[in-house]
Amino acid sequence: MRADARRNYERIIECARDAFAEHGIEAPLDDIARRAGVGPGTLYRHFPNRTALMEAVYRANIETLAARAAELRETRTPPDAFTEWFGELVSYILHRHGLAATLKAAIDRTSDVFTACSTMLAEAAESVLVPVQEAGLVRRDVTPRDILRLGHGIGAGCQAAPDSAPLLTEIALTGLRTPPTPAG
Repeated sequence: MRADARRNYERIIECARDAFAEHGIEAPLDDIARRAGVGPGTLYRHFPNRTALMEAVYRANIETLAARAAELRETRTPPDAFTEWFGELVSYILHRHGLAATLKAAIDRTSDVFTACSTMLAEAAESVLVPVQEAGLVRRDVTPRDILRLGHGIGAGCQAAPDSAPLLTEIALTGLRTPPTPAG
């Protein structure tokens, strides 16, 4: 994709993300194009229909979260990478739960995009989980899907009380630690 086309694509996704968050998935596509500073033809060249745009927004959100796991693995110790990424997972669910739920409901769960996003998230969770398990810091019976479910549960459960999320995240992280072995 040419640089200008790539910028248009990214601007459309960002504006669509905002419009869907404000107005739901029925946000007018012409309004999204106008917000992005492109004509309707440019929007439709990139996204032939509303579903394609919704899938692109959902995928972009998941790619950002997955990329963050890779960045943290490169710049933090394994325990810090795990802790920070788990906190960001909770924050993503907490702050984008409505949008994510709306997009997921509108996307076919058997679609290539949904499958790719599910795999991407599981791989991101695994990439920060396995190093702390190998170091003996987190229980070995915990799976990447468990981490995703736990983060989702905290984020979704704190929608009405977002101030509770940090405490519940800390409690969850404490519960994930490897239990101490008895002295003896």
